[in-house]
Amino acid sequence: MRTLQDRQVEVFIGQVLRTGVLLSAGTTLIGFVLYLMRYTGAPPHYLAFMPTRGWFYPPSTLIHRAVAGDAEAIMQVGILLLIATPVARVAFLIGAFALQRDRLYVGVSSLVLLVLLFSLLLMR
Repeated sequence: MRTLQDRQVEVFIGQVLRTGVLLSAGTTLIGFVLYLMRYTGAPPHYLAFMPTRGWFYPPSTLIHRAVAGDAEAIMQVGILLLIATPVARVAFLIGAFALQRDRLYVGVSSLVLLVLLFSLLLMR
């Protein structure tokens, strides 16, 4: 049987996920609208296809470019918010399990968080 505290944790984690997805969608939508406003008048060149390599801004300049109104940087921030949402969920679960003094789940959730952070930060 679930306790009231378990239900509160479930509701809170649901709110974290919902908020993260909505923030990500809103940020990406703003960047997309700005991108369309900037490149709407550009004529397409159908005769010569020039593939371009997609690129991402480094974290050191991403926020500055996004605040300055760079559409691509704003969309990249939105995607990073979407990636950060499940990471935040696992981090909050570690705190909830620690408050319940459930060492097994704190350990398992910590391992999951370490794997997520390792794959995000160190894998190329």
